[in-house]
Amino acid sequence: MENKEIKTETFPMTCIICPMGCTMEVTIEDDGTTKNVTNITDNGCKRGPEYVKKEFLNPTRTLTTTIGVTGGSLAVVPVKSAGEVPKKMLFQCMEVVRRTCVKAPVKTGDILIHDILGTGINVVACANVAKI
Repeated sequence: MENKEIKTETFPMTCIICPMGCTMEVTIEDDGTTKNVTNITDNGCKRGPEYVKKEFLNPTRTLTTTIGVTGGSLAVVPVKSAGEVPKKMLFQCMEVVRRTCVKAPVKTGDILIHDILGTGINVVACANVAKI
């Protein structure tokens, strides 16, 4: 059985969950196949370690952009994802959004893209656009 070499790296990471902005020290172990968060210090609250683990192991982001509108009082409508999408899928999601155009009227909260790329997350309108 082959022993895998485990690399350990320690680096600072600033938490953005609350206004305190704690700079924590994070230790990661990487065996070439799997990376694991093994130690987190200097967090000001219990939310810091949760943030670090999520950000390191499965980072997600809220997608904010615009979608084109035809026949409306505005050419585009601001939109956002109704939840966070995997960070690694942001460019793919943006490509779907770029190819999307909706017809006016649009109301705040309207779902303009259902379940973008199978993430289970909808893209919703953030403003009203009247029909002209």
